[in-house]
Amino acid sequence: MARWINTGNSTAVERLADGTQPSEALDTSSAEAWITLDLDVRRLASWAPGLPFWTRTPPTAADTALALCHPDGHVREAALERAADHPELLPLVVVRCTDWVRPVRERARETLRRTPEAWLIAPSTAALILRLTRRNRGGFTRDLLTAALHRAPRGSLAALLDSEDRVVRRLAYRIAVERDLFSAGELARTAATGGDVVVQNLCAEAALQRADAAAYDDVLAHLLPSRLPQVRSAGVTLLRRAGRAPEARPFLADRSGLVRACARWVLKQHGIDPYAGYLAMCADPAAHPNALTGLAECGSRTDAALLWSLVPHALPAVRTSAITGLRILDAADTDRLLPYLDDPSPPVVRAATAALLPSANAIPWAWLHPRLGDGTPRHTRTAAVRLLRARSTG
Repeated sequence: MARWINTGNSTAVERLADGTQPSEALDTSSAEAWITLDLDVRRLASWAPGLPFWTRTPPTAADTALALCHPDGHVREAALERAADHPELLPLVVVRCTDWVRPVRERARETLRRTPEAWLIAPSTAALILRLTRRNRGGFTRDLLTAALHRAPRGSLAALLDSEDRVVRRLAYRIAVERDLFSAGELARTAATGGDVVVQNLCAEAALQRADAAAYDDVLAHLLPSRLPQVRSAGVTLLRRAGRAPEARPFLADRSGLVRACARWVLKQHGIDPYAGYLAMCADPAAHPNALTGLAECGSRTDAALLWSLVPHALPAVRTSAITGLRILDAADTDRLLPYLDDPSPPVVRAATAALLPSANAIPWAWLHPRLGDGTPRHTRTAAVRLLRARSTG
């Protein structure tokens, strides 16, 4: 077989063709390795259809692996009959479950139905199945996997919950939540400490739904300090059910609009006026800079005077929040905001730009053009470009 090998580092196809066992020819734990093998064999067969390993007898596991990937559907179908003798080739049976030839696809699916579920829910198998879900005919194997996971013992899910493959991990957590395998406290801890935003949000919502009086304190202790807005908002929402609604007051000035909205709702349900809370916080804007934006979110244009008085504040966070609030109230004044495009703080400039975009046509070209030069700070130059584009298309 060496006559057709053209590279110093042989591919899995070349190693299999030379008789190397599949476990040595490729990384059998890698979903991508099996999919790549399938594609590479097809490419090989297109220019070397008469290679002897297609018809060697008796066929080895390596020969069967190659035949399972052959471009001829009859060859693939015949190879499926031999696959049962080589359990290490089951990943290729999974690949064939998405085959474009119906007889091949159905034979592969029948083989997979008889496969032990312990193999089906192994992390490497799950990763392959979910990778193949992207194909048009990938639903069968996903449904088979999902059903098996719903029946699997809790201990069998542990490896999938810790999988490095995020798609596998997310599916495992979704099913574990559906099966109610975690306590509210466990869900809250995962929401607070996990490194996957999708899993954290899923667990936060589940903790919010399942927390009872005995778990309130534990769940809130994990959700409220979270860095993720969706997780914090779940904690703030739970404060009402826990009878601790007044504790939502500090979250009126949260950096997230979602969390601020949840805090306002919780306080209103408890008969506390969030608007009054915002006014009190705006008396000390340095301590609660985001309260200015929150005031605009629940106030009216009569609050614009207060926000304008805080636009020149020494603290950039206060300037940013005040300008954002003016935009929300539709109370931005072009002439008064233009100087803030030269602000040394990038967040202030971004807030001013967003507020000025609707009136970009009112900004003179002669004012914007000098700010496009190399000597202008990057954030100001970017703002000028955005406004010029809005001006030309408005």
